Amino acid sequence: MKKYTEILDDLEQKINVGQFISGQKLPSVRNAAKQYGCSVSTIIRAYAELEKRHAIYSIAQSGYYVVEKPVYQPTATASSTIDFAAASPDPGVFPYLDFQHCLNKALDTYKYDLFTCGDSKGMEPLRHTLVSHLANDQVFTKADRIILTAGANQALEILAKMPFPNGNSVILVEQPSYDLYLRFLESERIPVCGIARTAAGIDMQELEEKFKHGGIKFFYTMPRYHCPIGTSYSADERKAIARLASKYDVYVVEDDYMADLGEEPGLDPIYAYNGTSHVVYVKSFSKIIFPGLRLGAAVLPEKLLETFSEYKRYADTSQLSQAALEVYIKNGMYERHKRKIRSQYAARIQALNEAIRRHDDGGLLEISNVRYGVYVQFKIPRTVNLERLIKRLASKDIQVVSGKRFYLSDYWDGEKFLRISISRTQPEQIDEGVREIIEAVQREVRSPSS
Repeated sequence: MKKYTEILDDLEQKINVGQFISGQKLPSVRNAAKQYGCSVSTIIRAYAELEKRHAIYSIAQSGYYVVEKPVYQPTATASSTIDFAAASPDPGVFPYLDFQHCLNKALDTYKYDLFTCGDSKGMEPLRHTLVSHLANDQVFTKADRIILTAGANQALEILAKMPFPNGNSVILVEQPSYDLYLRFLESERIPVCGIARTAAGIDMQELEEKFKHGGIKFFYTMPRYHCPIGTSYSADERKAIARLASKYDVYVVEDDYMADLGEEPGLDPIYAYNGTSHVVYVKSFSKIIFPGLRLGAAVLPEKLLETFSEYKRYADTSQLSQAALEVYIKNGMYERHKRKIRSQYAARIQALNEAIRRHDDGGLLEISNVRYGVYVQFKIPRTVNLERLIKRLASKDIQVVSGKRFYLSDYWDGEKFLRISISRTQPEQIDEGVREIIEAVQREVRSPSS
């Protein structure tokens, strides 16, 4: 073992066991070098690595100090409530210390730019950093075609309101689909129609007919880890959607908000298959960092750039948040945290699937086949009173969401399901929660009126 590694491990161990307590100053570089019998450069390297791990921090002209450890205090209901309803990330996996470091670094690096109005397209260094970041997902673009928005929702709302070069006005949405966007489209009286999507996919012949004869401005789709179903389109389906968009001059708005939560090979975005620029790629950072960051990005075809910019008009996202995100991505923290949260969520999905196999031996529920992401669809028999089932589960401190809300008001055909989310479900609660859901459904099937 190298001397450097021995020193690093020893220092980290002393911090972890409290030999160096929160806020305590560490030995100076020279004194530490004497204690360990090594060069000053070796100590500097060890301290730099500890600083990178947020175990210590440095103060210029003063020295190195032990970071104060935050104490996460769960809410009063965290131990009893089984939450299969929440869509936002688990606060327990938020990268508080990493992002605090990035905020401080951003203040040092961009201090003269952070408190101006900024560019309506977004901070230029971040847009250039996103060029490389998006290329990892096979989204190849230039910085001037990336526009930063106040979350992905802002981009989706602008696209719904602005005119498109094809002159069409109807927005085609999958059914079921993202409930907040459906409610926005209906409240704004924007022409919208639906096409059925199931765990098995979408009817490509019906999609082609709608593209051909429906006056479709754009098709809004979540190809990966769909909300609320949880499944992803196959590579062949993505290629077909890209081909149809070009053939019929229909745009595709690809909401890839959970792309970072999977690692299935060969599942490139629709954007990667469209050579004639009919795809708008929308990305959110909320599932990896924090929802409160309110940052999203839209990659736009050349023909849409000017109009989108006119509708956005002014800078409305925090310069400090953008600068911190640029540092967070550039120094590798984003990728590191992505791997961590992806692994945690994948383990919860696996635990969910195992619990279903254990408790639903009769095949009462029809479950979407999901390995990544956060959502799984539990289809239940149509004879079950869905509202009563949800109330019954709530009385047992189990929170679930009805699938009915993910349809347009005039589209729902009576199909009944629960959208199950594992983003805030504690791993040790999953088995009990699944068992209770299955038992409640069984009771509804046996005694539908009781």
